[in-house]
Amino acid sequence: MPVFAAGEPCLLYDAKGRTYLIRLEAEGEFQYHRGVVPHDGIIGQPEGSFVAASMGSKLVAVRPRLADYTVKMPRGAAVVYPKDTAAIVMWADIYPGATVLEAGTGSGALTLALLRAVGEAGRVVSVERRADHAEIAAQRIEGFLGSLPENLELLVGEVEDSFAGVAPDRVVLDMPEPWHSVQPAVRHLRPGGMFCCYLPTVPQVQEVRRALAASGSFIDETTFEVLHREWTVEGRSVRPSHRMQGHTGFITVARRFTRPDAATGSDS
Repeated sequence: MPVFAAGEPCLLYDAKGRTYLIRLEAEGEFQYHRGVVPHDGIIGQPEGSFVAASMGSKLVAVRPRLADYTVKMPRGAAVVYPKDTAAIVMWADIYPGATVLEAGTGSGALTLALLRAVGEAGRVVSVERRADHAEIAAQRIEGFLGSLPENLELLVGEVEDSFAGVAPDRVVLDMPEPWHSVQPAVRHLRPGGMFCCYLPTVPQVQEVRRALAASGSFIDETTFEVLHREWTVEGRSVRPSHRMQGHTGFITVARRFTRPDAATGSDS
């Protein structure tokens, strides 16, 4: 059974189910309202072990799921929440071995999910306009995986400039104006490939849908949102939770096809 090592993330559960995300360091300490937990008391222990705080309370140490890491990691840009990430991976059909062009990288949460989906045989090229966000994303990806994987390329610039060199199987965009990427996708996204974008507002959705329709090169255009509601189960009392994750963004997906009479247009 693999044990915890210095440098990897760890999620601690307290007796009330509250969670704390830490990065293990030799001689490091985690401090909270019930005392201090030495990192050395976790390093070398198997996942699921109890660890003691200085005031006597016990916590359970586990490796964070990607969903846990996404929600709790320090970040610079807003992240795509797990409920939307899961839908993007499914409906954009991110598969092992695929080449994915992503923008913007943000804090790297969606990038991590794309890397997991494409596997070692796939490739993710992620483009971020802001150098500071790209730097934070690299740190967060490394913080979860231990190092930056060889099949990840992080770029700073405009995603439209990367289409020709990447020739992607899938395009996944979390950026304010994805309609500027429609014509580059017409030219460089492989036929049968998927175009996916994540947007917060209706006017943005309308604009990208207009661009997709006007290109004459996409079919099966779909826009949807994902709502996530947990249920409270306490003995015989089973009811919806009072709080839920409502609207966070709209997901739009479309499939590229080649039509003999379709004009490809320009990259402008």
